[in-house]
Amino acid sequence: MPRRSTIHGTKTRDAILRTAADVASVDGLDGLSIGRLATELAMSKSGLFAHFGSKEELQLATIEEARQRYVREVITPAHASGSGVTRLSALCESFLSYIERAVFPGGCFFASAMAEFDSKAPSPVRDRIAQCQDQWMNTLERAAQDARAQGELRPGSDPRQLAFELEAALLSANWYFHLYTDATYLNRARTAVRARLASEATPTGLRLLPPAD
Repeated sequence: MPRRSTIHGTKTRDAILRTAADVASVDGLDGLSIGRLATELAMSKSGLFAHFGSKEELQLATIEEARQRYVREVITPAHASGSGVTRLSALCESFLSYIERAVFPGGCFFASAMAEFDSKAPSPVRDRIAQCQDQWMNTLERAAQDARAQGELRPGSDPRQLAFELEAALLSANWYFHLYTDATYLNRARTAVRARLASEATPTGLRLLPPAD
């Protein structure tokens, strides 16, 4: 049986990382500090520092917390919907729902992190952000590959290109929705996603798409 102190330590670390991910979605990963989190959590700096040996360690752990939340809120529900075009459409809708529900107060954590680190020098933090983005893009691409293999997308469809274009619509929706606080942009993204999928779909695939508004 785990020692009570170990369980308490794990719960404390989890609470720190949940708060860190929320803060970073608004203020950036470089905006994280032991002092800021100590204030947010009403903890001592020494108590917080015991869980993380450096700012980089805190940043990497925060990215992992955000990744797990993203998988739970976006990818897992979409995978339960089916495969092929159904899954591809569901992944896009899950992403838009995740933005609308403010799973992170600053919008998509990874969109914010990419904007923050894309022009910075290579580092373990930048590399980890890129790895997480690659995982998401690969998820979209695999769903498109499955849809093509199942006869739901045209044989000549390019799954990677399709994934890229869908992601472009989703990221635009995230930024416009938060800048203007206007859900119209989420619906514009839904329209764009459906139109792009419809342009690649076979008659079988078209029947699997949600109705056009």
